[in-house]
Amino acid sequence: MFRLLDPRKLKMVTAEDALPGRDAPAFGIPELHFVSGARIVPPFPEGLELVDLGMGCFWGAERKFWQTPGVYSTSVGYAGGHTPHPTYREVCSGQTGHTEVVRVAFDPKALPFERVLAVFWEGHDPTQGMRQGNDVGTQYRSAIYAHGPQQLAVARASREAYQAALRAAGRELEITTELREAPAYYYAEADHQQYLGKNPGGYCGLGGTGVACPTGLKI
Repeated sequence: MFRLLDPRKLKMVTAEDALPGRDAPAFGIPELHFVSGARIVPPFPEGLELVDLGMGCFWGAERKFWQTPGVYSTSVGYAGGHTPHPTYREVCSGQTGHTEVVRVAFDPKALPFERVLAVFWEGHDPTQGMRQGNDVGTQYRSAIYAHGPQQLAVARASREAYQAALRAAGRELEITTELREAPAYYYAEADHQQYLGKNPGGYCGLGGTGVACPTGLKI
């Protein structure tokens, strides 16, 4: 997923300048997870929670979460921008404002939300701004799109705790993760869903800071 550096890709596009998009998806979405067979589109079993997480290239991020015990299913998509129902090519242009995200459907009884966040913080470098390693552009920015005020509160506390952990480890860079209530989520094309399940030797640029995330936060 390496792209040649284009200065436009490092700056968020405005709503006025974003691509117009469309009223409906330009492609079909599979209902079932390629690896587990679980549903990746609603309806989901009762008791599950959702969260949308941007960690750079969504191929590796999705695999990290489908391998996490307590996760029911994962899908990849686009969120946080302006263009309705974008395509992958449009998102990669930097002209939609979206970032690549993995939607995680998890059982909070088996996997508390703060543990989901620990996988998130430890799985990428949240201090890099509009990039992750060699993947450069606004579509690779770090993001937590929380579903509900309780998730948002836990995520804010977790961000503060991880920032403190980074400083304690001698890393002075500030976390740049975008954190807000979940905006619209648009599923990515079928070939991107569970990409590394279909292509085990495919590209994965995921890499963390090596700093563990504190858990056991009190909200």
